[in-house]
Amino acid sequence: MKPITARELAQILGTTVSVGDREVVVSGGVSTDTRKLPDHSAFFALRGENFNGDHFARKALENGAVVAVVQSWEGEAPPSGTAVIVVTDTLLCLQQLACWWRKQLDIPVVAITGSNGKTSTKDFTAAVLSKRYQVSATKGNLNNHIGVPLTVLSTTPEHTAAVWEMGMNHSGEIAPLCEIARPKYGIITNIGTAHIEFLGSREAIAEEKGTLARALPEDGKLFVPAACDFNEYFRQRTHAMLIPVGNGRGLVRAENLRFTGDGSQFDLVIHGETPVSVSLPVPGRHMVTNALLAAGVGWKLGVPPEEIADALQYAVLTGGRLRRFDYEGVTVIDDTYNANPESMAAAIDTLAETPVEAGSRRIIVLGRMGELGPFAPAAHQRTGELAAARNLTVIAVGQGAEGIAVGAGDAPYFTDFDEAASWLTRETKPGDAVLFKGSRTATIEKVMHAAFPRTSC
Repeated sequence: MKPITARELAQILGTTVSVGDREVVVSGGVSTDTRKLPDHSAFFALRGENFNGDHFARKALENGAVVAVVQSWEGEAPPSGTAVIVVTDTLLCLQQLACWWRKQLDIPVVAITGSNGKTSTKDFTAAVLSKRYQVSATKGNLNNHIGVPLTVLSTTPEHTAAVWEMGMNHSGEIAPLCEIARPKYGIITNIGTAHIEFLGSREAIAEEKGTLARALPEDGKLFVPAACDFNEYFRQRTHAMLIPVGNGRGLVRAENLRFTGDGSQFDLVIHGETPVSVSLPVPGRHMVTNALLAAGVGWKLGVPPEEIADALQYAVLTGGRLRRFDYEGVTVIDDTYNANPESMAAAIDTLAETPVEAGSRRIIVLGRMGELGPFAPAAHQRTGELAAARNLTVIAVGQGAEGIAVGAGDAPYFTDFDEAASWLTRETKPGDAVLFKGSRTATIEKVMHAAFPRTSC
């Protein structure tokens, strides 16, 4: 965000400065966390069920912020050279400020949603666009009703393109994010069963994710996997051009796909362009699709195929997403960021297609999947069945994962993380490949770090 005075900030929020220096300048952006507070920033005191940001407003003003936006202010005047703006709803005002700033930005915005694969697709897309643009991209998991406004507000006048994630777990959450972001380009990575506990069906999930399709303008572009069974549904609900991508089909596609020890190679074929060879540094068929979605965006935003291929080859993905490392001859694959039935299936396929030495094992260590509600028992058992059918050695860990062990034919099941790590330390041998996956609440990475300690992972 560009520098503005406290008075100007209050005007944007439809109010006035309550107390303090009206002309103090906010030049350090916006923050909601006193632990990560840039100098000369504006602190928005958000409230939740278990916290009240107003209680930290004075601390924020004493530690770098020059303006505090709060819902109540009592007691002494703020420190010299600072100001306080009292509003009815700090979250609504944060979103209002983001809407105002987005209107000042004349840049192409790519919005990404889907049941899984959002972050890796964002990473690939940002890498591709960085060949020709200064890219504002979502950091970490800032993809919800708080994170998207913060991401928008972190965008500067020097940025020339944006790639922003949009997450949800309840109906009605994507629409306000689209109103803030105002994307021209959209990516829907897939429609799975993540958050089905709250939405009830894949059709309801598609309806919510499809909010992005409906938000795109007539000159916009919507990129979807060619294999998605909701593509016609999205086509009927968007004014934008729908562009399918996929392995062997679509306007942007991968041909001659082959897997290597640490990734894949394929020919990137884009309609009307000369094919180019791509070496993708991360394994998995689903990662190829994510890379193709990014390639499609790059194509429509003027990045030549040769530069797209180069960007994909050197893209760095956010941690916990199929990151590989070697531990005393064992190939360890860290896919612990999150999990749902579709991403579990993709991880199973990825490990099954991972080359190992003759006589070595492919071991998959799985934790529970969250937000499945009444669908959870069947989903966990199907995951175990799928892993066993792909000839993987299955280890289930933690409360809620016992159904995976049952589905895999009474595979080893540990409630204790240390016991699981001890089993792996005892049983794995050089040449084996071990993949770890589970929902964030499963904290499967604890087993991985205990069994295969690595300070840099």
